[in-house]
Amino acid sequence: MSKLFPHSLTKGKEPFFVDHKFPHPENLRLSTHALSVYIGGNQILKFVNAEIPQNKITCIIGPSGCGKTTLLRTFNRLVDTIEGVKLEGVVMLGEQNIVTASASELTEIRRVIGLVPQRPCPLPMSIYDNIAYGCRIHGISGRKKLDAVVEYYLRAVGLWDEVKDRLHSPAGKLSGGQQQRLCLARSLAIEPSYLLADESTSALDPISSRTIEELFVKLKKDYSIVMVTHTLRQAKRIADHVIFMYMGEVIEEGDAQQVFNNPKHELTRKYLEGSFS
Repeated sequence: MSKLFPHSLTKGKEPFFVDHKFPHPENLRLSTHALSVYIGGNQILKFVNAEIPQNKITCIIGPSGCGKTTLLRTFNRLVDTIEGVKLEGVVMLGEQNIVTASASELTEIRRVIGLVPQRPCPLPMSIYDNIAYGCRIHGISGRKKLDAVVEYYLRAVGLWDEVKDRLHSPAGKLSGGQQQRLCLARSLAIEPSYLLADESTSALDPISSRTIEELFVKLKKDYSIVMVTHTLRQAKRIADHVIFMYMGEVIEEGDAQQVFNNPKHELTRKYLEGSFS
């Protein structure tokens, strides 16, 4: 277990559950410097410099194929699952360059930086076990502790009252919006510092989509959220910070109101005006 990421859910320590919010490690900043990503010899990200502010919602925007999802998945090295991928440069998480992290450190990195996927993907098990699964991996055991964790995080995503009488039924029987909230609760249950969201509302109906947006806005007081979105309306509703990408490069980054209302780069202005998508 990496000493760089002390946490209450690591083995051998009493786990956080229910009574209070675990204080995240201080100065666990996430940033990139001259980050390049190659897939099959093709350069997908080109010398990307980006800073993710803490306890804010950062939206990564830009036209299709510009590298948004690749950048997002580089933050926790899930990009490694792509065959033929090669990383150069720096991704700093606290004091560690995770580009050079060993395989044994990746589990802890991916706990600290969780992912809410594009489409709901509950594990093929019960609602209860979807939440408890990650907790068990990270050393939480005992029915009372697991019961408390499951209830706490289902309440956090507004799902408890809808499922409390069927916790041991298959998660796959939930609606799409409920499944996505379950996936969010599953990510939160192992107490990350950062949450990555890859088009996490695109497969949902408008009501469920707005519910997830509202959850993210509430959660940012305790988590730093990085969200890829193709929907400018969504970014304008919830973003505190914006990264605009084009052809694998970060063209503009800054406060959301500044970027949306007074973009510094001509490409940003054209994208916001709908000149290309």
